[in-house]
Amino acid sequence: MNILCGYNVNIDSVYRISGAEISELLSAFERTEILEKIEKPPGKILSESDFAAGLAYCMKNGCGAEWLVFEQAVFEFLKNRYFEKSLVRMGGNAGIMANALSEIGASRVVPNVAVPSKTQLSLFSKKAVYFPDVPLQTENKQDVEPGNHISASFSNQDPIHFVFDFSEGETFSLYGTEIRAPRENRFIATCDHLNFRLFVNPAFENYALKHAGEMDGALISGFHLLLETYPDGSTYKEILENSFAQLKAWKAGNEKLRVHLEFGHFSSREIANSVFLKFAGISDSIGMNEDELAMLHNLHGIPAEGILRMEAEVVGKAACKLASQHGLGKLFIHTREFVLAVFKPGNSGVSGISRESGSSEESEISDGSGISGKWDDKESPALLKAAGKNLESMSFGLRCAGAYAASGRLEGREFVEKEASKLHESLFGRKQLTLFLEAFGGKTCGHGAFALMEGYLICILPTLLSKSPITTVGLGDTLTAGAFLRGLELDVQT
Repeated sequence: MNILCGYNVNIDSVYRISGAEISELLSAFERTEILEKIEKPPGKILSESDFAAGLAYCMKNGCGAEWLVFEQAVFEFLKNRYFEKSLVRMGGNAGIMANALSEIGASRVVPNVAVPSKTQLSLFSKKAVYFPDVPLQTENKQDVEPGNHISASFSNQDPIHFVFDFSEGETFSLYGTEIRAPRENRFIATCDHLNFRLFVNPAFENYALKHAGEMDGALISGFHLLLETYPDGSTYKEILENSFAQLKAWKAGNEKLRVHLEFGHFSSREIANSVFLKFAGISDSIGMNEDELAMLHNLHGIPAEGILRMEAEVVGKAACKLASQHGLGKLFIHTREFVLAVFKPGNSGVSGISRESGSSEESEISDGSGISGKWDDKESPALLKAAGKNLESMSFGLRCAGAYAASGRLEGREFVEKEASKLHESLFGRKQLTLFLEAFGGKTCGHGAFALMEGYLICILPTLLSKSPITTVGLGDTLTAGAFLRGLELDVQT
């Protein structure tokens, strides 16, 4: 399978910081300035004191935050002080998904790389990742979209997310007052001005247009990085229009191209709503976690509380309403305890079912081989086939994520199956599956279950958990990549 991956690829510089280091850092700044910024957090980084105050604020409150760095001098300060001592790894949804796809069997994976530096390219999988015209990319990396006035220094440098992890119970001195972190969390100082505009490398854009007919799928992400307004006066809406036009062009070159849009943690509900409404019609599927589904409650009308508690009945209803009210073919919800997918009959990528005229509950279905039935017939061979295929792709994604969590790596499918076999099923997820069956009058299918609601088929599976995970970063992206790839393979096989 050949797959495009856009848009956000960056470098994560992960550093576990101690209380002693924070105490030393704070001592370099005026007490009054830092205390004022802790009291009223600026939310962005224009100076070294902004960074110090943000880190102290998060550690004091045990909360996480991500602030954008707007000054080159601060970037140099962070890089010189912490980069060499940190764990450097692939960052960005598109980068993580590209690596996962490459390791688990995709034929060719083409990522959008904003700054194809030696460090950035070294973090990619060596199996199937392809970089079109890398020398050309390096020469043209300052060619940003019209209206995107980014300083040469920012557009030339590696996009680095400086991730500062701190432990629960870690203490530091806030000018004589001992502060103890109430819980483990992280503060991220992000210098990534190209990805915050969903910058598309010209080489990637040209390749995607020229080779769209050869591609089987496209995984796109990074929209959660968008800002409401930019220093040059432009807005996220212009960027969405550009991205939408690119997707239309890809689909014009290949009507069979499967496009999946992966959400992320949006800081703005307005942007989250805009992204969903803009792309629901052109995307074959959209993925998100329970927090992101809850944020869209004004679009589906289901209160957020039950969603955030990961109640399968509530998540299923919210997902169905969100998909049905906005014409989405497939919605994929991944939580820590279970994954749930809702999809519409006839949606591309749901082989085995085509929707005919009539009401959603009574329209006829066919698996393409003369087998037909009614939508309210859970014993229909076509329904069982469609549910089984979707559950199989979801299950493979879960095994990939579980193996990655347990080992910190992916090394082919045999490795995935071996590692996944050691994991245990979420007990909470299994309980929610039972409650799902009762709530929707569903039917079991393998390790999962399915049900019918509002013309949509809902599938659910408990997750696989590791007792001692090596990593918890990138699991949603790994799961999504695995499920997407397996779904493409199953569609080709039928």
